[in-house]
Amino acid sequence: MITLYAHGSPNPHKISIALEELGLLYESKIINIWEGEQFSPEFTTLNPNAKVPVIVDHETGYTLYESNAILLYLAEKTGKLFPTDAQQRWKGVQLLFFQAASIGAMFGQRAHFSLFAPEKPTYAVARYLKEGDRLTTVLETLLTEREYFLDEYSIVDIAHFGWLWCSTHQGFAIDAYPNLKNWFDRIAARPAVQKGVTVPLELPDFTPFRNAA
Repeated sequence: MITLYAHGSPNPHKISIALEELGLLYESKIINIWEGEQFSPEFTTLNPNAKVPVIVDHETGYTLYESNAILLYLAEKTGKLFPTDAQQRWKGVQLLFFQAASIGAMFGQRAHFSLFAPEKPTYAVARYLKEGDRLTTVLETLLTEREYFLDEYSIVDIAHFGWLWCSTHQGFAIDAYPNLKNWFDRIAARPAVQKGVTVPLELPDFTPFRNAA
């Protein structure tokens, strides 16, 4: 049994999707980030950085945080969704780092400054919109003549999908990027993905923020 501590946001959805894809037995516990539950002593014992998601694997006794580290752990635990071929494996590792350092970080800043910031500084909004477009172009290039980021569907796709799912709900369109759009639709059609993006909660309604932008 695995316990997933999470909320309805892109990084936790990566893990719920992977758990559904891998068919692992798990339970989810909501950490209400709007009420600051992630800063409680009970939660920071699990993750001193006070971020979701966190998993506790009661079979092995391991507690893990950082979403892509959790993805890699689950893939290695089951021997699924990540290549064993050395070349493909290292390509996958670098793409997981790329997602964490660039896609997640910059898409998050793009949303923060252009949608959620009470005052929207022109320079910051322009900077992160431009960087978001640049990174989306990188994804489009990586998917040239490919169905998935690696030779087969993997945790790399799950890692990127979590943030693309969120960013499209926030109003950042990908229709102008045909390779990415086809990939996105292919992943979104998977039953485990459709279930995973509802666990433990769906994304919040971003409409008020989009209308105010």
